[in-house]
Amino acid sequence: MQLAPTHLRDWFLVGLILTIAPLIVVGVSTVKQSQQRRAAAIALTGGDPSKAPAIFTRYGCSGCHTIPGIAGADGKVGPSLAELREKIYLAGSVNNSPENLVQWILSPQHFEPHSAMPVTGINEEEARHLAAYLYDQ
Repeated sequence: MQLAPTHLRDWFLVGLILTIAPLIVVGVSTVKQSQQRRAAAIALTGGDPSKAPAIFTRYGCSGCHTIPGIAGADGKVGPSLAELREKIYLAGSVNNSPENLVQWILSPQHFEPHSAMPVTGINEEEARHLAAYLYDQ
């Protein structure tokens, strides 16, 4: 038995839909997770992640840290800031919480007197934007 050309086309379309549909579902799920992570980062820190790239650049953070999504941020002096939201501790000894992260950015020596991270002059609002960005990644 030979299938008519329209049947072949129909089967091709069914196969194509069955192949593409899971990819669409995964893509939608990924976008939703990203939006939820961003909303949580904003709620937790009171910052705006979209303002952070300019702040990272202005204060030279990329000279010491690798920061995902920031062009040229491949520093090796300080730790990588990738997936910071998943880490238990900041600087190996401070509980990773939004307030601790903001305070660490403002005054690292308050937590770790011998920290190599300098006091940068970043203000609290800017620190909140940086924290929101890091938790959004």
